Amino acid sequence: MLTVPAPAPLAAPNPASLRAATAPLEVQRDVEQFLYRQAELLDGKAWQDYIDLFAPEGVYWMPAHPHQTTGDGEPSIFFEDRNLMTIRMKRILHPRAWSQKTQWGTSHVVGNVVLESFDARSGSVVCRSRFHMLEFRRDQSRHFAGSYIHRLAKGADGYRIALQRVDMVNGEGLYEYVLQAWV
Repeated sequence: MLTVPAPAPLAAPNPASLRAATAPLEVQRDVEQFLYRQAELLDGKAWQDYIDLFAPEGVYWMPAHPHQTTGDGEPSIFFEDRNLMTIRMKRILHPRAWSQKTQWGTSHVVGNVVLESFDARSGSVVCRSRFHMLEFRRDQSRHFAGSYIHRLAKGADGYRIALQRVDMVNGEGLYEYVLQAWV
């Protein structure tokens, strides 16, 4: 049975207060492999497989401001449950999606994975990591960078994302066009 941690406010990391949780090295490795797999699914445009990484109540959240502690009732760049993620996927894959006609791709690099908390009883984890993503579209490259916070619930078939928070360093920048896929 999948247990999803209760949603609690999450703010962008404060480097002075970050501490690594004590967890077996196997847990650290499993979490890192999970995050690497997520990046591969995104770069491979395996959208449904990516959405399937989320728990039934899972949320993908990109706050508009790094000091936001909730996406509920607050303006966010993205605040999507699995249903909204599926709608976005269908829009991207629709044969008449003109914005998808030009060839495009992404390359994600994930690193600096730190387990912030680990519940040995349930197996749930909160981790922070850093990412760099290059997007190539319309003969132009855009670079996005920032941090992820993942609340991962442990189930019989592995981890599922209860919450993925994406804080982009350049999230308030000006862009010619809107992000189509997930960062």
